[in-house]
Amino acid sequence: MNRKILMFSILMAATPGLAADSSVYKWTDDNGVTHFGDRQPTGKKAEQVNVRSGTSRNASSSRVTPQERLSQIEEQQQATAQRKKETAVEEANRKQREANCETAKANLKVIGSNARIRVEEDGEQRYLSPEEIEEQRQKFEDIANENCGAA
Repeated sequence: MNRKILMFSILMAATPGLAADSSVYKWTDDNGVTHFGDRQPTGKKAEQVNVRSGTSRNASSSRVTPQERLSQIEEQQQATAQRKKETAVEEANRKQREANCETAKANLKVIGSNARIRVEEDGEQRYLSPEEIEEQRQKFEDIANENCGAA
């Protein structure tokens, strides 16, 4: 009876060690479905998964060095900074277009509501001729069409 208990205890102690040596592979099929298996698939690129730590590594390539990882992180940070810069420029352009649109609409409203428009040139005031008023109206309509529509 003692031998059976001793053999059973040894077998139970060795079982986790045998299970830890087995490999688990992870791959994605043509439909985008992720699969896990104990054998590496033929014709597919698979990663070997460390079951204890939950990390994976590519079965066909070596480990990434800390310097390579640092350069990857720096590249990601530069890309993020570039996207933020582009977003800020786009935001500034949008605000400028909105301001141009509002100014053009206000000027069109003034031109439409007044028969005579007075301007100051070289310190002297004068009234615009009907041709000049029509020219200004066309100019402000072009600005409104350019800045008030979709970008």
